[in-house]
Amino acid sequence: MQVYMDYNATTPVAPEVMEAVSEAMREAWGNPSSSYGAGRKAKEIISTARESLARMVGGRPEDIIFTSGGTEANNLVIHTALRHFRESLEQDQDGPGDSSTPAVGTTPHIITSNVEHDSVRLPLEHLVKEGLAEATFVPVSTRSGQAEVDDVLAVVRPTTCLVSIMLANNETGIIMPVSELSQRIRALNRKRAAVGLPRILVHTDAAQMIGKGHVDVQELGVDYLTIVGHKAAELVSRNWEAYEAHMRDVRDYLEARLEASFRKQKIHLNSQFTGSRRLCNTCNFSIVGPGLQGRRVLSRCKTLLASVGAACHSEKGDRPSSILLSCGIPYDVAQNALRLSVGRDTTREDVDLVVQDLMQAVAQLDQDRAP
Repeated sequence: MQVYMDYNATTPVAPEVMEAVSEAMREAWGNPSSSYGAGRKAKEIISTARESLARMVGGRPEDIIFTSGGTEANNLVIHTALRHFRESLEQDQDGPGDSSTPAVGTTPHIITSNVEHDSVRLPLEHLVKEGLAEATFVPVSTRSGQAEVDDVLAVVRPTTCLVSIMLANNETGIIMPVSELSQRIRALNRKRAAVGLPRILVHTDAAQMIGKGHVDVQELGVDYLTIVGHKAAELVSRNWEAYEAHMRDVRDYLEARLEASFRKQKIHLNSQFTGSRRLCNTCNFSIVGPGLQGRRVLSRCKTLLASVGAACHSEKGDRPSSILLSCGIPYDVAQNALRLSVGRDTTREDVDLVVQDLMQAVAQLDQDRAP
């Protein structure tokens, strides 16, 4: 028997979702812009999906934009913000001039954190390299694991056009203070408008929060919100509170069992920070000791299916997660990290099997290392 605990990477497809997809392929394969039956059915399904997503996040159906996934959505937000900045400058120009050549000092500036997903970090690094934008990667606090609001506001410039801070980190599970940040930026935008400075847009990547906690775009106060399709919107809308309670119970049981089963000094819980909230399903921990790198431990596990960190960093071998290092986790501890993320179907019995599996894996590695 194997136990899947990598829900932050992707979620196994629910039977209801498989049935909906199968039905769409059978009956709604047509072009939604066409007038024949299969096309009308496709248009109806798209419209229903748009309404379901809007309901799930407290938005309006007309504000939902479908993309191929979270990576494309995050890229779309970044490039839209840059275009908005350029258009604002062109509208504000008083005299004649070549608007395609911005004046000195008008290169757009974007603020993000240093623990963002690669779909935000990499395009920003590329834009900076090409001279198309400037970017500030705000370090998260080693005390809270959060991108602190005051730290973000401290790096705002006259040319700042976008602040993009994830709602919850995919490795630590730490929930960022996005609502407070949006409120502060709204107040700042009123002052900027009075002196002719461009508006700062706010974006949050909420992919990890969907299905694990309450997400309401009005409460968050953001201009852009990214969510991902594989989190199953209708099920989430109906059941998110039950999902959250169940996953928190299983996650807490997992951490208690880890601490009880390994000597307490051998377990380091990497995702617990003072004063911060975190995702209900995420447990990032290290089994401290030589030769117990996360990848090596997983390789000896017979039951557990999990990862050492974000799926997009899976090729980095035994190098520790840059996100954990940014949060102040010591190098040798971060190197041993495992990220277990439970889901709506994970049980306490699964946890018992996983902890037993981890114990045998560690015992085997210790035995292999013994003279």
